[in-house]
Amino acid sequence: MCSNYRPVTRSDLLLRHFNIIRPENALPIDCYPGNLAPFIRRGDDSTPAGRELVDGRFGLIPHWAKDLAMGKRMYNARSETVAEKPSFRDAWRRGQRCIVPAEQIYEPCYETGKSIWWRIGLRGWTPFGIAGVWAWCLDPASGKEILSFTMLTVNADEHPMMKRFHKPGEEKRMVVILDESNYDYWLDCTVDQAWSMIKVFPADRMDCAPR
Repeated sequence: MCSNYRPVTRSDLLLRHFNIIRPENALPIDCYPGNLAPFIRRGDDSTPAGRELVDGRFGLIPHWAKDLAMGKRMYNARSETVAEKPSFRDAWRRGQRCIVPAEQIYEPCYETGKSIWWRIGLRGWTPFGIAGVWAWCLDPASGKEILSFTMLTVNADEHPMMKRFHKPGEEKRMVVILDESNYDYWLDCTVDQAWSMIKVFPADRMDCAPR
């Protein structure tokens, strides 16, 4: 699971790793459920590589939501149930997939007997894309459109690195990290084809360290 991460907000990194042009530059700030953060979805022919970067709330808010606060509980979607859970199934079936650009994620490690937060990312600490699903809804109070997103997760009980995190006895989960070569496929493929992208990322291509 991932409830805390550092999004990619620097213009140079977005261009270099995601082929996204964003004139405004921003220093990275750690993101928590309910915060605004950028995500990438399929754009039109006027956008570089057909990708569009938009800001949304971390924690998916379905179109039928009456209370926007529910999004703070929807920051992760289990891949095993994303097509069935009422909160996620409409966005999944509509193919509203996205890429969440991240520099690192944070998870607790209990190997010392205490909860110590670690940072986790790719080898060399280069930015990476997390498979996500996005949605829109109308703010009941203002009537304005609100975009939001969630990160997909998979079981990681046997993952050499990710099994080290979270409390002993709990199921181990990890976000779905996409290979850079599959970014466009993830955004464009059919719902049935998308399942092939949902898998654990190789531990030998990842790194971790105390925060």
